[in-house]
Amino acid sequence: MKIQNSSALTKNRKSQSGMTFVETAVALGILLVVATGVMGLGATALTTTENQGHLAARTAEYAQDKMEQLLALRFCDSASNTAPTVGYITQPAGGTGLAGCNFPASPAFPTALTGGGLNVNAPVAGYVDYLDASGNPVPVNGAWLYIRVWQITAPSPQLKQISVTAQVRAAVGGVAYAPNSTVEALKSYPF
Repeated sequence: MKIQNSSALTKNRKSQSGMTFVETAVALGILLVVATGVMGLGATALTTTENQGHLAARTAEYAQDKMEQLLALRFCDSASNTAPTVGYITQPAGGTGLAGCNFPASPAFPTALTGGGLNVNAPVAGYVDYLDASGNPVPVNGAWLYIRVWQITAPSPQLKQISVTAQVRAAVGGVAYAPNSTVEALKSYPF
């Protein structure tokens, strides 16, 4: 057996020593730069998820709710209040219904009338309602988060096209366009 001298043993230990403070500080600095970049990406992902996932899904749900309410009305309804400020119940009078019908010489074949609009920045009275964060109707001057507008058009005399647009008041994270959804359906006479 060969016996090693003490200087060779000491040299071998120095080559296996741990990292120095400087090496650790440099590694932490690099990690900090990478983490800062990833955090910016995380903030963008959070904003996109909130706007396109949560808020856009809510606007689609609320637009569909209004569509179902409108489709439950009779074709020539011109009086039901579909924009109540309390509850989801359609009131039997005091509103615009489905814009009504024009009854020419033959009442068996009325002509569909039109009304409303889809511009959330200039809603038409009687064709707009406002919702809070939970989807409950609130007055115009209330603390609303969602707006719904609808429009009735007539592609033919006995056919109505109903369009509903729901939009959130403001997007999260300073996004220029607030999420919105539009649904459309056709309703034929006499239903």
